[in-house]
Amino acid sequence: MLTFKDVSYLRDGFLLRVDCTVKGPGISAVIGPSGGGKSTFLSLIAGFDLPDAGTIYWGDTDLRPLAPGDRPVAVLFQDNNLFPHLDVLTNVALGASPLARPAEDAKVRAVEALGRVGLSGFENRLPGELSGGQQSRAALARILLTDRAVVLMDEAFSALGPSLRVEMLGLVTELLADRIVLMVTHDPMDAKGVAGQTIFVDAGDVFAPVETAGLFANPHKALADYLA
Repeated sequence: MLTFKDVSYLRDGFLLRVDCTVKGPGISAVIGPSGGGKSTFLSLIAGFDLPDAGTIYWGDTDLRPLAPGDRPVAVLFQDNNLFPHLDVLTNVALGASPLARPAEDAKVRAVEALGRVGLSGFENRLPGELSGGQQSRAALARILLTDRAVVLMDEAFSALGPSLRVEMLGLVTELLADRIVLMVTHDPMDAKGVAGQTIFVDAGDVFAPVETAGLFANPHKALADYLA
């Protein structure tokens, strides 16, 4: 459970405010107008930015003093963040061990993870030899090895075509079912398709999570304006 207690973050005249709880496991969509604060919201959770006031808790643990690498948080980036000079096996194994020459147990886990995302046999290829969808699968395999309880996805699959994006969201639903997943998306269909709850972010205000089907069936004015 992620709890935000009176969190505020002010930069260059933009103020983000969060005071809510995100329960899990499951996928929560994060939607709202461009520039509303969605990426900043995720950045505060990851520790790339720190709030000016308030506290973010994972369970009873205060995340504020923890460096990004020490938080129970993994990030799936839009560009997949694969190292072009390392083969797919090593890229994935980095999720378990941040070493260019991973330990044997990390390699074994990487092979298993690649199998789960449908990339068995691709272990020795370089990222540049993979299609966009295959690169996304490799990045997802690495997330599986992190064993982090919270996964942040900032439009991770937006560069993919509609069918590939649906395919990847299906994999996320299947493989990360035991984690809290916060998924920023500009496509309401992504939220409706896989997110049990949706967090609306607009002009720096982070609304509390609401059950997705009910929210879209009876949207508040800010969401209705966004969807119009």
